[in-house]
Amino acid sequence: SPSILEPLMSVEVEIPSEFQGTVVAGLNRRMGLIQSSDMNDDGSGMKIVAEVPLSNMFGYSTEIRSQTQGKGEFTMEYLKHLPVTKNIQ
Repeated sequence: SPSILEPLMSVEVEIPSEFQGTVVAGLNRRMGLIQSSDMNDDGSGMKIVAEVPLSNMFGYSTEIRSQTQGKGEFTMEYLKHLPVTKNIQ
């Protein structure tokens, strides 16, 4: 049977480590799946990689800035298409 597909993005977020909990919670709210979370060598910052549906990423740049006092940044690129969840179809 046919199904609706949506683009899934690979999102890399670089933040000071003290904001980890807030940022991970924000990605989870956007239905993101955390793939990795790596601390840099001196422990001051971290890089979080997640897979997030594109439709849930709108407004994220404002959110990441407010969550990290302007110190966080992110990049995202297309990863693949996946069927949308049943409650959306």
